[in-house]
Amino acid sequence: MSIHHRIRPLCYLAAGLLALMTLPAIAESIDRRPAPDGAEVYIISPKDGETVSSPVTVRFGLRGMGVTPAGSDLPATGHHHLLIDTDGLPPLDQPVPADEHHVHFGKGQTETTIELAPGEHTLQLLLADFRHIPHDPPVSSAVIHITVKP
Repeated sequence: MSIHHRIRPLCYLAAGLLALMTLPAIAESIDRRPAPDGAEVYIISPKDGETVSSPVTVRFGLRGMGVTPAGSDLPATGHHHLLIDTDGLPPLDQPVPADEHHVHFGKGQTETTIELAPGEHTLQLLLADFRHIPHDPPVSSAVIHITVKP
């Protein structure tokens, strides 16, 4: 095996390690959009502690900011994300995940109807910018607890 064949894999390994070491720095460099003082997102309905039937209509409220679709980079605006049965907020320096626990409303919607299994559930809103990245400081609602009837 020539010296070039032995060095090339080491170069690839070094480049890979360098890339892994810089990932946290890249995440830290994301420019989070500022949230205006007093901005507030909240769940209008259902109310905390309410017992409901599925499907559940969830209405979103927002004060001190505007709602715009994802992709619209306007100051003091964002779009809603509904967090269902999560253990706190997602990482604030990354786009909000898109899965059954993190539902995006990138068209600027201010309400939704969701199917939930019978039992206890938590709901929370998180506003994010045009890139789905939460504002700084984050604009998130209180967590509400609901019970879905069988």
